[in-house]
Amino acid sequence: MANRLRDLREDADLTQNQVAQYLNMSQTGYSKYETGENDIPTRVLIALAAFYGTSVDYLLGITSCRKPYSP
Repeated sequence: MANRLRDLREDADLTQNQVAQYLNMSQTGYSKYETGENDIPTRVLIALAAFYGTSVDYLLGITSCRKPYSP
């Protein structure tokens, strides 16, 4: 999951600080999500999926499809 977060951020040409600001947290705290040092709370996981326009399943590594599920 950590690699996917970093890849999504870099693909969007964003810094860790920019994503951390969106989540209303410190850059250091966000960095620990990208390195896998800290688990991501559910509310943050949902916010990140919405921010990047992907699914929680993609972030968790359940699917390799970046696009969110649509029936």
